[in-house]
Amino acid sequence: MATPLTDQEKRKQISIRGIVGVENVAELKKGFNRHLHFTLVKDRNVATPLDYYHALAHTVRDHLVGRWIRTQQFYYEKDPKRVYYLSLEFYMGRTLQNTMINIGLQNACDEAIYQLGLDMEDLEDMEEDAGLGNGGLGRLAACFLDSMATLGLAAYGYGIRYEYGIFNQKIIDGWQVEEADDWLRYGNPWEKSRPEYMLPVHFYGRVEETEEGSKWVDTQVVLAMPYDTPIPGYMNNTVNTMRLWSARAPNDFNLRDFNVGDYIQAVLDRNLAENISRVLYPNDNFFEGKELRLKQEYFVVAATLQDVIRRFKTSKKSTSVPLSFDSFPEKVAIQLNDTHPAMAIPELMRIFVDIEKLDWATAWDLTRRTFAYTNHTVLPEALERWPVHLLEKLLPRHLQIIYQINQIHLDHIASLFPGDMDRLRRMSLIEEEGGKRVNMAHLCIVGSHAVNGVAKIHSNIIKNEVFQDFSEMDEDKFQNKTNGITPRRWLLLCNPGLADLIAEMIRNKKSIFSNKKGKGKSVFMRILSTVNKYSYYKTDLVIGEDYVKDLMQLQKLNDLVDDNAFIRDIAKVKQDNKRKFAQYLEKKYQLNINPASMFDVQVKRIHEYKRQLLNCLHIITMYNRVATANHLSPPIPIFCILNTCTH
Repeated sequence: MATPLTDQEKRKQISIRGIVGVENVAELKKGFNRHLHFTLVKDRNVATPLDYYHALAHTVRDHLVGRWIRTQQFYYEKDPKRVYYLSLEFYMGRTLQNTMINIGLQNACDEAIYQLGLDMEDLEDMEEDAGLGNGGLGRLAACFLDSMATLGLAAYGYGIRYEYGIFNQKIIDGWQVEEADDWLRYGNPWEKSRPEYMLPVHFYGRVEETEEGSKWVDTQVVLAMPYDTPIPGYMNNTVNTMRLWSARAPNDFNLRDFNVGDYIQAVLDRNLAENISRVLYPNDNFFEGKELRLKQEYFVVAATLQDVIRRFKTSKKSTSVPLSFDSFPEKVAIQLNDTHPAMAIPELMRIFVDIEKLDWATAWDLTRRTFAYTNHTVLPEALERWPVHLLEKLLPRHLQIIYQINQIHLDHIASLFPGDMDRLRRMSLIEEEGGKRVNMAHLCIVGSHAVNGVAKIHSNIIKNEVFQDFSEMDEDKFQNKTNGITPRRWLLLCNPGLADLIAEMIRNKKSIFSNKKGKGKSVFMRILSTVNKYSYYKTDLVIGEDYVKDLMQLQKLNDLVDDNAFIRDIAKVKQDNKRKFAQYLEKKYQLNINPASMFDVQVKRIHEYKRQLLNCLHIITMYNRVATANHLSPPIPIFCILNTCTH
């Protein structure tokens, strides 16, 4: 007679490893049918194209979930160093096609949708953009998440789940009209709410000094509700997490008013708390010292650091030995994407000193070794300088900590440059002119072990001009990390014809990077093999298509720069793309254009510094030159396109 299973043995049967992946077309069609009927509760008689998109999105997500869970299980088992990317913006764009490409489902999904009598491009067009960023800063954050997942790094993105992203721009009767981006109107099939991880975030209040140290008391609490989105790596079975926080009022928010009979108003006032995650500020190049913006910045920082420390404390190795924060910088790396999350520095100090009871010197050493800072701009109007009176009102304990950081910082400068009062003024975290303000860039530099610009010329400017005083003290702290893009989204997805041609040409070339002994491996591939020691699943890159992970492979095309057949093939891909775009314009706007003309395109949101007006004047100038010139042969026709990237 068999021994009955214990409850623990029974639960061991609840395992993701026992679920077979479904990869073929027939299974995809079954999954699509299942979600249409049982998730969306629709049938073909009433289903809309949006319903079909959601059914497909849920079907594709089914293929992510197993990988997602196994990735997190692997990180728990191996306990690698974790990277936390803090950003007020993540310009993720659309997810469906990018996910299908990264997990190798594109062709199977195309065939399944075709067999169901639907059009894949029509379904892809139904997806709302996750426009949770203004431009380069937010898109860089999104590209980094894709890259880190593809490299197999244990990385997490943390930001805010804005209900309204970057506004849409329209031109009506010659005037710009803003339209709210209600991107969550029909739901988001890619996110998973995690109410069990909801965390409190404190504002206002006062500081009370006790024998045990400083206590922040009488605060107003807002809850941070996390929503997780999977971030799949390219063809490596790694799926990382982007966690976005949404503000929620606690149940007792302002219910003191109920005692005086104003229960309705008390409930309505919940909006004051929940407004924190309502809307993305539509500027990443101009600083506005709004209280709501400071609330947003601290909100994401406070919730994230609680989550980071919870994960550090509950890691497999941390639970097997007495808790010590000595290894914190060896297990945690936090990247600040511009100064927007700068309050993370005093917040981590507050946690270490006030809550975990570390001494100041130890806490400061751990903090500086944990943080790194990316500077995005040297425009004076974009650099954050928060008024002291606002910080004192909203985050009184953090202002005390900033003052203490500044005092230690200034004492160090004075010891290196005795009597140089002007240097002390220039390098202080607190600016006195025009009212006391905290220079957040200075806070980031002082509180980080590494500072980088986003292009060589930019990094040189911040090192040799804007922050020259700081680089003179610690030159090695300043680095350059040139902005890149993910070739998955911006080549495979956007230009599949060119991607296929490149793969074919590389496949036909003799490899210049490898031999049987592997001595010729590119530097990138050696790095990839090192970082992938933390990837639970390894796969050989397909010959010809490995450039998607290793852009050094594109050097193989150098030999073809004068190859007429290759040049003709490139021209054909371009012409096919232009013809397809011309067909789109004709269908969408009833505009007929010559696809053989030269396309002069500017795709940017409409903004003064994007110089659309200057471009318009240039177009007029080109036309006048053509109109007044005596041409022996007709000029090359040019089709000029000025388009916003948000509409």
